[in-house]
Amino acid sequence: MAIAAVVLTAGGFVTYGLAKPVPVPQIVQTVAQTYTIPGAAPVMPWPKAGQAAVDVDGFGRVGTSGGSRPVPIASVAKVMTAYLILRDHPMRLDEDGPTLTVSAEEAATYPSQFASGESVVKVVAGETLTERQALVALLLPSANNIAHILARWDAGDDAAFVTKMNQAAAQLGMTNTHYTDPSGLEAATVSTAADQAALGRLAMQMPVFAQIVAMPQAALPVVGQVSNVNTQLYQDGMIGIKTGFTDEAGGCLLFAAEISAEGHRYKLIGAVLAPGPNMTDAFDAARRLIQASSGLLHQYRVVGAGDGVATVRGAMGRSTTLVPGGDVNVLGWPGLTYRIETLGSVRGRVGAGAGVGTLKLTVAGTAVTAALHATHTLKPPSKWERITHV
Repeated sequence: MAIAAVVLTAGGFVTYGLAKPVPVPQIVQTVAQTYTIPGAAPVMPWPKAGQAAVDVDGFGRVGTSGGSRPVPIASVAKVMTAYLILRDHPMRLDEDGPTLTVSAEEAATYPSQFASGESVVKVVAGETLTERQALVALLLPSANNIAHILARWDAGDDAAFVTKMNQAAAQLGMTNTHYTDPSGLEAATVSTAADQAALGRLAMQMPVFAQIVAMPQAALPVVGQVSNVNTQLYQDGMIGIKTGFTDEAGGCLLFAAEISAEGHRYKLIGAVLAPGPNMTDAFDAARRLIQASSGLLHQYRVVGAGDGVATVRGAMGRSTTLVPGGDVNVLGWPGLTYRIETLGSVRGRVGAGAGVGTLKLTVAGTAVTAALHATHTLKPPSKWERITHV
């Protein structure tokens, strides 16, 4: 009986040991969860007056100046008008979009708008414009009357369209922005350089918008040839976006430019609001910021080839180290912070040199990944080990 009991006990012990689940190996990151590029933050030639903001698309904000008090933005407001039109009536690059017809009332307001010195293009009652032509008139010669025509076409009237403008601003996190008209002529239409730079980045992701604001000139049905009022286009890499000027707002410019780094081109988005009373002041301020940003992006090594970044912890206290096969580098500037994650899962045996997981570094819209491999073999426990380590 005693022998039988021992046998039964031993058998149960063996059965329990083999039936007990083997813990799944876990990947544990051993490097920090963030990496901040070392060094002194870049010193930018911020304008002495007004506000400014500079972003690098895909990397984030370089910096701002002049505070965050909402100020008049003049015709820079037309960027939101164009953004909403293209959001709600999208077009491909090879399309002209639907048509809109100028009403008799809209045509009748042109002479008084022109006489008062507003930025307008000539229109006549019954004139038909494609969506593309209307956006060209809005963004190149900066036609206030076209802003109102587009607002009526899209939303029924100015009030309904302005409501949409403010709803979009709230949805986009533009907390210091308030629109009161679709053209920006009213001084009550206010924003900040930071908010407008954020909007500019989104607008430039719309291919038709980017295409139009990069045009030096275009032809329209009634007025004929029109020129882009952004006279600095294609200087210092500038590829758009929108000028703005009123006596209340001073010179304003939301701009995009291309900069180069490590054999690739990247998009710089910035805004300058009232660095001086004239457009010349805004152009000069933007040019200095673009030039200072041309050498902004550099490559930095985060992890060296063969450096351990994570550990795979298996059963019985066993482990192996995960390392990248080459250096892991990021682009950026001192002070920019990347988030670091180790992605992947392990099932069963891991051979020495086997690919296990990925190291991922992210900032804003940029991601850098590196494949990881194990430095040593990680074996699951044998049956004997499972029995004897219950």
